[in-house]
Amino acid sequence: MINYDKISGNKKPECVKDDGPIREPIVKLAKMITDRPAQHLGLKKITKDDPEYWGLAALISDEEAELASKLGVRKPKTFEEIHKLSGMSEEHCRKLIDHMSEQGILEYNWENLDGTNPKNEKRYIVPMFVPGVGEFAAMHETNMSEHPELGRFFERMTFLPLENVTKIVPPGGAGVGMHVIPVEQAISMEETSISVEHISHWLQKYEGKYAASPCSCRKSNCSYDEGCADDFNDWCIAVGDMADYVVETKKGGRYISKEEALEIFKKAEDNGFVHQITNIDGEQKIFAICNCNVNVCYALRTSQLFNTPNMSRSSYVARVKKENCVACGRCVEYCPAGAVKLGQKLCKADGSEVKYPKSSMPSLEKWGSEKWDIDYRDNNRINCYETGTAPCKTACPAHIAVQGYLRLAAQGKYKEALELIKRENPFPAVCGRICNRRCEDACTRGNIDQAVAIDEVKRFIAQQDLDSDRRFVPDKVIPKVCGEFEEKIAIIGGGPAGLSCAYYLAIKGYSPTIFEKERRMGGMLTNGIPSFRLEKDVVEAEIDVLKELGVQFRCGVEVGRDITIPELREQGFKGFYLAVGLQSGGELDISGADANGIISGIDFMRRVNLGDAVELKGRVVVIGGGNIACDVARTAIRLGADAVDMYSLEEYEKMPCGEEDRSECERDGITIHGGWGPISVSKNEGNCEAISFRKCLRVRDDEGRFAPKFDDNDRVTAKCKAVIYCIGQKVEWGEILEGTDVELNANGTVKADPITYQTDEPDIFVGGDVYTGQKFAIDAIAAGKEGAVSLHRFVQPRSSLTIGRYRRNFVEFNKKDMSVNEESFDNSPRERIGYNEALARTFKDERISFTEEQVKKETSRCLSCGASIVDENKCIGCGVCTTKCGFDAIKLYREHPECSNMVPSEEKMRHIIPYAIKQAVRVKIAGKKG
Repeated sequence: MINYDKISGNKKPECVKDDGPIREPIVKLAKMITDRPAQHLGLKKITKDDPEYWGLAALISDEEAELASKLGVRKPKTFEEIHKLSGMSEEHCRKLIDHMSEQGILEYNWENLDGTNPKNEKRYIVPMFVPGVGEFAAMHETNMSEHPELGRFFERMTFLPLENVTKIVPPGGAGVGMHVIPVEQAISMEETSISVEHISHWLQKYEGKYAASPCSCRKSNCSYDEGCADDFNDWCIAVGDMADYVVETKKGGRYISKEEALEIFKKAEDNGFVHQITNIDGEQKIFAICNCNVNVCYALRTSQLFNTPNMSRSSYVARVKKENCVACGRCVEYCPAGAVKLGQKLCKADGSEVKYPKSSMPSLEKWGSEKWDIDYRDNNRINCYETGTAPCKTACPAHIAVQGYLRLAAQGKYKEALELIKRENPFPAVCGRICNRRCEDACTRGNIDQAVAIDEVKRFIAQQDLDSDRRFVPDKVIPKVCGEFEEKIAIIGGGPAGLSCAYYLAIKGYSPTIFEKERRMGGMLTNGIPSFRLEKDVVEAEIDVLKELGVQFRCGVEVGRDITIPELREQGFKGFYLAVGLQSGGELDISGADANGIISGIDFMRRVNLGDAVELKGRVVVIGGGNIACDVARTAIRLGADAVDMYSLEEYEKMPCGEEDRSECERDGITIHGGWGPISVSKNEGNCEAISFRKCLRVRDDEGRFAPKFDDNDRVTAKCKAVIYCIGQKVEWGEILEGTDVELNANGTVKADPITYQTDEPDIFVGGDVYTGQKFAIDAIAAGKEGAVSLHRFVQPRSSLTIGRYRRNFVEFNKKDMSVNEESFDNSPRERIGYNEALARTFKDERISFTEEQVKKETSRCLSCGASIVDENKCIGCGVCTTKCGFDAIKLYREHPECSNMVPSEEKMRHIIPYAIKQAVRVKIAGKKG
């Protein structure tokens, strides 16, 4: 059901305080300006509850309203003409006109486009409410702070006059509102375009007359806590006489050069904003080129909410060349209209292609409010069709564009491949060595023979990031025209989640500070993983990128002990990210566990990695079957243990560590025992002597919950000098949370919102294992990116943490219902890494990564099974998608030339009425055929 309460009505803000009698001059002016037919024609009275009234009442006096009412709407007059009409003294008339110009009730220009101003005299105009009074009032430097209701006034005047009209507005907009103009580079030279479709045309037309000015939509949304976290300044480029107006009348405008204007347009495109031009004066005139964020833009809302894209769309539509597409998802993430979603290339098992739905349109069927998309800002962020897309991207917690970087690597474009990976994962060299490879587990190729060796290809690509001369440092994409954001953000914990959060905040234009209690950054990457798996210079090289981006590091500082969160607030920090991880291995809860020689794997690895003297003798038993247990067992061998035995609850083939880690343990001479749970430790004079196990019959119950079941009659005992247990981790909070209202779960993890990760303390967000419980580095990295999104939105005043947020909910297509032409792909076997035997049982990484030849062979095995799909009925032809595609897969085509028809607002009914009649006939005929 549609919740009309969310959008309908006058929405009079509580801040409007008007206890006096109704001001008739305000009513008169409101009636003259409004585009609501019933109110304009006097069929319905304007009351104090109407936005036309309380909006104007906040801006001008009754005397000014009387004067404005004498001018008519959009009927230019010189000062002399106005003075003559006013009956006032010249000085007083000038004072009122200047004040009304500042307030946005009047605009002015010197143009002679229609031949009625041959002397190019300065003429004043009472504009529409929108585009016009609403924007100008919101742009004013102090109006919004003194009268916050003006934000809602502007919003209402973009909604109420249009709710029953948009469905019958013809392509091109018929002189209503704004009009999308494509990214210029997206218009192909092969396409026959016309001048008004090019930004360069308008810049040339108004040569030398440009002013960057505040975005009134961005400001307006903040007035009712739905801001998008962009800095609102400078996004709207006023042109011609309007440039003078926004500079001279306290609208926050500043003159800029053409080069500066082009830089702003480029920055807007980088951010995924849509170019729009004013569309109420015909093809000879515009007064602004805006750079619009769909989460706040009222012009884009008009077509998106009412589900009528013809209202503002350009003449172009995007189409995808499937053969070029790699389902990287960049076009999907940035499409403002939600017109592009991820789908698949492969046919279904019966050989048919998947059919993707198209949105209906008013020209195709009867249209009413039931067709509206009230939650369009969230629905436009749905990124995948229900039938699904490439499993590798779906399975990866960070949703890296696997198919894309494999294609680039196949072409030898390693730098471009690295750039693509680092859009979702700042630490590809790290993950190329320690990732648990869920992408490979899900790989479609695995249904045919063996999965593509994705992680090894990633490691090869990422190797160049370790060389400072070839390192990829991303460009910052900042939703702010001038400079970077100044708000201070503290990240507590320098592990993968904290580092990832810092990386993405830095790209967004912040200089976050990471507080790490250890003497070096990296968390478990440096203190928990052995060097033979992840050499520390690899971690340091990737952390160096953060330094180049401006991230601040404070090592050896324990928050809660050395400095508290309340003290950091006093220092000006506006937001906090808790990412301290699970630093403790807990206790082994069996009899005899207090014996000398019993230690948790986490503590053991921390001591080794921090350089403490650790020596092992005799036989060592390692408890656990995961990656940490494997690391611990292999480390124990390297530290002098005579022999190492691993005991896992899971059976051998089901051990969580996976086949590769397990086989590397066995290469080191470690004996693995699957299906055993510890029950007691035997001691001799306080020292560990042996440990006993009982047979584990199952690890989880039928619902998949951890519920081990044992056979007490089947036991074994292993003699040993030491037991290192890897059976879970927990948080050590210390005093970090002192002075906060952060709440914890029973297991010690933090309670937080599942979408925003905001805790009960509004300025504190959380991520990584301290929120989810024990997971992998790639999960923490993905969490860090989401943390950065939330923190950016939080520290920018009055912004929404959720509206229009890219939810990253991917669906895997049904691999059982697909067909593959085996002649269409390389049928070579999976490539394997080698080992440097000279480094066996040392703390150097003995694995030999792929050669370039192996990379070529392995990438050729990818089935390239995902693709982007465009719903042409939703596409608004902005071209943003084309700026994000690195594969020449999505382009604009000029298929709707009628959408470039620009007519003056005064002629709108001449175009709307005939179109509405034709549309009604078409719908009626279509209904009969249906």
